[in-house]
Amino acid sequence: MNSSQKVVLRFPSELVDRPLVCELALQFGLSFNIMRASISPHREGLMVIEILGERKKQEEGLQFLRENGLEVESLSQDIKMITERCIHCGACVGVCPTEALYVEKPSYLVKYDETQCIACEMCILACPTHAMEALL
Repeated sequence: MNSSQKVVLRFPSELVDRPLVCELALQFGLSFNIMRASISPHREGLMVIEILGERKKQEEGLQFLRENGLEVESLSQDIKMITERCIHCGACVGVCPTEALYVEKPSYLVKYDETQCIACEMCILACPTHAMEALL
């Protein structure tokens, strides 16, 4: 049965130039969607990906990444919008890398699409009324 899971991958500086994530597709028959990435030569890298495929193959693929020196964390937290606190200032919209937060027109109200969120927490830092919260 196919499923998906979101994970955070941390690459040590000596591994950022290796195509380890591509091996998920080649060796394990998995698909992946890169949701966020910050990788530079000779620096530590970070990647948030959604892995799609059979659960057993996902676990095998993640174990492969761990064995090759990557730190793998489940993206287990969610971000919640507390609409009662939101003043629709749009501060969160400008920092959201996936457009999970957007301004709906013509009402100009801030809306939140949880399915697009990668839990980067940028909105939490930007929100002056603390309308965005991380749920663990």
